Amino acid sequence: EVQVVESGGGLVQAGGSLTLSCTVSGFTFDDLSIGWFRQAPGKERVPIFCIGNGDGATHSANSVKGRFTISSDNAKHTVYLQMNSLKVDDTAVYYCAVKYGPNWLSTGAYDDWGQGTQVTVSS
Repeated sequence: EVQVVESGGGLVQAGGSLTLSCTVSGFTFDDLSIGWFRQAPGKERVPIFCIGNGDGATHSANSVKGRFTISSDNAKHTVYLQMNSLKVDDTAVYYCAVKYGPNWLSTGAYDDWGQGTQVTVSS
């Protein structure tokens, strides 16, 4: 059974930090590309960061450059999204998704999704 499970969301003040985790099972982890996406209320889901486990290449959206980082722990089958200098505009449901093949920063490219985790940044 394939599973994608996000965790680590919560409430944080602006300027604070939070780390999200995405743990996957039922996949060949080393062959995956894993992406992080977010969806704010009333807005479409957008990609923010992705990593290809095969070559470690990453891509990020301009909105999070310099503030968010992504890392992968192959032994734990987990990808982390470290979020620093959080802003109120970062408030959203954050989703993790996986795919085999090339590492694309595109919502439509990913096949299997987690249930999402809420991140709320207060002013």
